[in-house]
Amino acid sequence: MSTPVDDPLSRERSHLSASRSALRAMREDVEALDITDVTANWVNAEVLARQIEERIKALADLSDTPLFFGRLDYLRAPGAEQAEGAEGERFYIGRRHVHDHDGDPMVIDWRAPVSQPFYRASKKDPMDIALRRRFGYTGGDLTAYEDEHLSDPGEAARTSKLLQQEIERPRVGPMRDIVATIQPEQDEIVRSGLSGTVCVQGGPGTGKTAVGLHRVAYLLYAHRERLARTGTLVIGPNRSFLHYIEQVLPALGELTVQQATVEDLVAHVGIKGTDDATAAVVKGDARMARVLRRALYSHVTMPTEPVVVVRGSRRWRVAAYELEELVRELLDRDIRYGAAREALPQRIAHAVLVQMERSGEAPDDRVQDAVARNSAVKAAVKAVWPAVDPAKLVLRLLSDADFLAEHAAGILDEEEQKAVLWAKPARSVKSAQWSAADAVLIDEATDLIQRTHSLGHVVLDEAQDLSPMQYRAVGRRCTTGSATVLGDLAQGTTPWATRAWEEALTHLGKPEAVIEELTAGFRVPTDVITYASRLLPHIAPGLTPVVSIRENPGHFEVRPVAGTTDVVDACRASLRHEGSTGLIAADARVPELAAALTKAGIAYLGPGEETTRETRLTLVPASLAKGLEYDYVVLDEPRAVVDGEPDERTGLRRLYVALTRAVSGLTVTHAAPLPPQLA
Repeated sequence: MSTPVDDPLSRERSHLSASRSALRAMREDVEALDITDVTANWVNAEVLARQIEERIKALADLSDTPLFFGRLDYLRAPGAEQAEGAEGERFYIGRRHVHDHDGDPMVIDWRAPVSQPFYRASKKDPMDIALRRRFGYTGGDLTAYEDEHLSDPGEAARTSKLLQQEIERPRVGPMRDIVATIQPEQDEIVRSGLSGTVCVQGGPGTGKTAVGLHRVAYLLYAHRERLARTGTLVIGPNRSFLHYIEQVLPALGELTVQQATVEDLVAHVGIKGTDDATAAVVKGDARMARVLRRALYSHVTMPTEPVVVVRGSRRWRVAAYELEELVRELLDRDIRYGAAREALPQRIAHAVLVQMERSGEAPDDRVQDAVARNSAVKAAVKAVWPAVDPAKLVLRLLSDADFLAEHAAGILDEEEQKAVLWAKPARSVKSAQWSAADAVLIDEATDLIQRTHSLGHVVLDEAQDLSPMQYRAVGRRCTTGSATVLGDLAQGTTPWATRAWEEALTHLGKPEAVIEELTAGFRVPTDVITYASRLLPHIAPGLTPVVSIRENPGHFEVRPVAGTTDVVDACRASLRHEGSTGLIAADARVPELAAALTKAGIAYLGPGEETTRETRLTLVPASLAKGLEYDYVVLDEPRAVVDGEPDERTGLRRLYVALTRAVSGLTVTHAAPLPPQLA
């Protein structure tokens, strides 16, 4: 029996099939390119070949990812001023642009201006849209559609069931994009301009990470040439988190964005040691930048002897007072230590050339360069403005109490100086037991000597956990660019956690940044976020609680248990549901729970490892749970999570993070009494 011609679902499936064929043809066209006769040399050939390879990857058709997820039908309004879309035209909105053999668009990139009404249009402001259609998929197969007649006054506004289903769909594998479900307030942030820095305060499940990644994708679309030159970078809290989000941008066709942790950025030395909380807080304080600057510039000394340059039979003398003027001028200019050191011999050489010209000679630039390389000039520069190794500078500060006291006077008090001094001074840079905070100090010193390369745009996620010195390290990477800062003050779990975004943005070097707040929860079920929000008055007073917009309240249970066997049973119960399960526990309890799971014959993964249909349970130390999400979460012993941190507030914040990792259901198991703040 043939399908009726006027069946809308059949027509949409036909368009999907034709679009996939068109995308395949686009890919084949690129694969067939012959660059043999169009490149001047092997370097150009390599560059072009790499660009073609990236283009082929970007045109990949992922079978389980819908090629388009929506449709916009623009109004017919003869004589009226139209929106970006032409009068009466129809556009399919998808993850990338697809055109047919004649170049006519079959799918419009979600980032294009004409796609914007898909996210922003409403009954109050239809934006010249007659109809918005959303599509439902099972795997890669189009199975449903849903229409909104935005310009029809007789049709009441209603919540999209397909939108709700997509938001609540079970999660297996890494984080996925949200192009089909971006909300108007999220879209405003995603499409904000490249020149401005945006800080997004968002509670659990508000989509702040996805918003940051989609903003990168949008900026690459809108400013591709500029960002191709300057580069983009996504900074996450740890490798597990970066592995979890790494497929989002490639799914949107963006393959050139780099990913790193702050530790990767400042990896000038190997990290072998750790700091106690007191030392880490002082080392992470922005005042350390002033201490480092003082220590560095203490190496500059005023000259007491003239420089005498011998050229042939002539001797040219630059007096000590002239040298001092040159040194002070460079100090007053406040340029990098290394740049000033490189400029000094040229300044001395110029002073010599002035004397030569006064005596009737006509020296040129080659003579000036030769004078700058003269051994007497080199010796003078070495004595006045010596080269300084940044790691050795930090080594001396942390090892030599007198040197630290001299340059920290009036900045750090005696107790703070004692806190950062090593009990056992290291003999060399290589043998030193450097900590993560020490590496940031070395990065600061490195930048004082030589300017750090700046990128076009940086995304900084889970930013609330950074110290002021770490903010400075990130800020150095976008001094000439912009940033997207993402975080939640309530989830700050380090002793130096951010207290206010205004303060953090000042350390980043972006005090003019716009701060946006997301409070609508799309991920965490109502019952779960309501329970977790009991902690907010104790961990972040005044912060607006997240309000879940999900229709499904989710599964929530607090279950007293007798031991690990009951915890394993709770995991089994969660695994009966579709999707992923995370067993989150205090770090110290992870080995015991791992042994119990193994004994019970339940396979499990570590955080960051990709779940599969066969292995859907991940055992997660509470310290690594931030930024991750699972359909179902079993949270073991909340009291142990709190007690595992150095102070109660940090412990309660860690617990807040653990409580808000669930997408569909949360089971809290406990043998010990719950923290009173959850009562």
